[in-house]
Parts: sequence; C-alpha cells; structure tokens
Amino acid sequence: MNKEREWEVFFDHHAPKYMDEVFTQNTEEEVEFLIEELQLPRGGAILDVGSGTGRHAVELARRGYQMTGIDLSSGMLKEAQKAADKAGVELELIHADAAKFKPEKKFDGAICLCEGAFALIGHGEDPIEHDLAILRNINSALKPDSIFILDTLNGLEKIRKFHKEDIAKNKFNQITLVETFVMDYTDNDGNKKSVTVREKGYIGSELKLMLRIAGFEAFHFYGSTAGNWGHRPVDPDEIGMMAIARKIREM
Repeated sequence: MNKEREWEVFFDHHAPKYMDEVFTQNTEEEVEFLIEELQLPRGGAILDVGSGTGRHAVELARRGYQMTGIDLSSGMLKEAQKAADKAGVELELIHADAAKFKPEKKFDGAICLCEGAFALIGHGEDPIEHDLAILRNINSALKPDSIFILDTLNGLEKIRKFHKEDIAKNKFNQITLVETFVMDYTDNDGNKKSVTVREKGYIGSELKLMLRIAGFEAFHFYGSTAGNWGHRPVDPDEIGMMAIARKIREM
C-alpha cells in the first residue's frame, strides 16, 4: 500500500460506519454554533474542507446555505451524497486532497471540522508543510474578511498523555507533537485489516502562528470536545481545540 494513502484507505472502508460514532450525534447543535460564528446570511457559499459524510454540510444546506464539500475519501463522499439525497438538498462534492486542492471560485466562509484533513498526516509528509498547504488553499478559496472555523487536535492533551517510553517507541514525537498509531478496519471482503496513521496536535500559539502565516488572524480559541462546543476556554485534557479566524490578506 502507498503509505501516503493510508488515511484515504481507512476512511473509504470506515465511511458506512462513521455516523455511528458517539462524536457524530450533536450535528444540529454544532451547526447552530457554526452559523453564529460564521455570521453569514442564508444563501452564503461555504466551503467544507474534509467534509466526510456531509453531516455538517447537509444540515447547513438544509438551513439555506450553498455548500461545497471536499474530501480525500471517495467512500465518505458517497455517504455524503446519500445523506444529501435523503435530506432533499444539493451539495457540490469534490474528491480532492485538501493539501493540493485548487479552488475555482470564491466562498463566503469555510469550515474544517473534526480533524477533516487538517492534522491528519501521511507517511513521508512534513506535518507543518502539509497543514500550511491546507490553510493556504483555504485562504485562496475565501473572499476578503471571510470567517474560517478550524477544529483540530489539542496538543496539550497529547503532551500530558504521553511519556518518555512512548517517545522512545516512536509513538509520539515531542518536537512535532505527532502521534503514530494503528487504526483497524474491515475491507470489502470482510477481512480485518489495519493501517498505521499519524496525526498532529497543536498548542494555541503554534496554531495562531500557522494561521497568520497563511493569511488569517485567529481571534478566538475554544474547547471543542464532541458534543460540547461553546464559548469556553480549551481544557488541557480535552481532545479538541477550535480556532475562529478571519482572512486578512491574500496568499
């Protein structure tokens, strides 16, 4: 297997089961939060990066927004189209690597949620360059002053969780805050398989700097544990962290 495709392979096979996860059960409440933060009237065009099964995109489309979703996994996009058809809404769905995606139009806002593309690192990829490429592509897709909502992994949680033994075993890199671990899945023939994947955690100052380099100004940071989004500080022990940013310059 091409190791750079390991996340794609995992999500292709996991897609039919994704909506059974505990963290997918609060979509309506999460969308209310997104609408409040994006500050867009109905009819606004929103780019959903790493849109997965489309749970946020479908609900936002139901509220009257024009939604475009991009995802690395064709399996996830297939589930998103099913969800859109069931809900009676239209989505524009694009099969693309967010680090290489070149937008053909401008959007009024953007979201990248639940580790959708950002912080999911392929083998052989530099974590900083990978994530900066995604941020720059999102910047290129947005109109001036547009709001971008980024939900990613809390590096403080990883730092507090891992120990010297984990570093020695290459489970965790204390410099890049990248965790390496195994994900199990079932292939199309019912065989149990696994892939080794990497994901990067961020501390607030690092994420703020990354966004600034990519042409954004982050003005709020919130904790983003599944089912508990809100205007509250990041807890050091929670998995997620959310940045609310505004595009301040073209890249």
